[in-house]
Amino acid sequence: MKRNYILFDTPARDLLYPFTHTRPVAACRTGILTIREKWERWLNAGTSYLTVTHLQQKYPLYNPGEPAVNVLISGHLLPDATLTEAVRELKVGQSLYKDDYLLAKAVEGTDPEEAGEKVGYEGPVKILSMPWEIFLWNDQAIRDDFKLLTAGRISAPIPASNRVTAPENIFIEEGAVVEHSILNAATGPIYIGKEAEVMEGCLVRGPLALGQKAVLKMGTRVYGATTLGPYSVGGGEIKNVVMFGYSNKGHDGYLGDAVLGEWCNLGANTTCSNLKNNGSAVRIWIEALKETRPAGQKCGVLMGDYSRCGVGTILNTGTVIGVSCNIFGGDFPPKFVPSFSWGGANVLEPYRLDEALKDAAVWMRFKGQELGEAEASLLKTVFESV
Repeated sequence: MKRNYILFDTPARDLLYPFTHTRPVAACRTGILTIREKWERWLNAGTSYLTVTHLQQKYPLYNPGEPAVNVLISGHLLPDATLTEAVRELKVGQSLYKDDYLLAKAVEGTDPEEAGEKVGYEGPVKILSMPWEIFLWNDQAIRDDFKLLTAGRISAPIPASNRVTAPENIFIEEGAVVEHSILNAATGPIYIGKEAEVMEGCLVRGPLALGQKAVLKMGTRVYGATTLGPYSVGGGEIKNVVMFGYSNKGHDGYLGDAVLGEWCNLGANTTCSNLKNNGSAVRIWIEALKETRPAGQKCGVLMGDYSRCGVGTILNTGTVIGVSCNIFGGDFPPKFVPSFSWGGANVLEPYRLDEALKDAAVWMRFKGQELGEAEASLLKTVFESV
């Protein structure tokens, strides 16, 4: 019988705000690919989402329309060869567990809680639980995805104008432009996606992943473990950063140990601290818990979709910015900025929904996209929850 693979959210999805306000967990990116894209590559099959109601229109659950075994897989879970094989081997009624954590199950319906025979999994697993893990895991995730995407394939030629170390660790997709830059892939692989561009004078230490039509602007310095998702723009000084897609840091200023969702923009000379002056652990506000949790010694900004910073904005260590915020001014804004906020350190006001949607539509048009009904509807739901 045909297998229908479904990536399901758990209640722990709320710990991954602000990113899961607007997407299922499996739509988050770490490495070159999103979690869903990783699973589809490993399974060699399509997947769909089982998530909260306000996201289901944009991220629908697939109904095959014929008898099928539904294989439900935790969307928090990063795949590998051993885990994928264990998921494939599940029989109807069996559930795969790591200790007390449900990894996957094969059922006739779509209820992850449905009882069934427990099968233990002995291998290691990576379960995305906290938002800073997105950048903490990015170094290894780029390496893993690079192997997955390039196995058995031949890179486009590396233009002779570049200065290159370890060219065997560089893969350039069709239509990409890379000229007059320094590419050091001895420290990790460098993946340049289809029609992406590395402009002149960039200094790059791998691992680096550029998605389709992503751009590194002239003179950008990249210190490694960095992902610019599709249609994103990087400039200035960047280290250990993940941009999900369609986001911009196009000018000078520092961004390190950080995650930007989609449709974000950092104005020129925006600078984000990632290390406290006393070197102590950075504590991050967890919106769903209404308390802080330690994220390690380094953590910069975590910014939700459709949020923006004006020219010269400075962000404190471990700042969390929600969905659809407009931040500006020369002083530090609060370390937690709720979704749909407008202003800066001295004045932080609610962002009117009609203005927020209008501005979101404008930013999408910059990248040749339109704000659809499903996207507008989910943003309204997030607005009403603030």
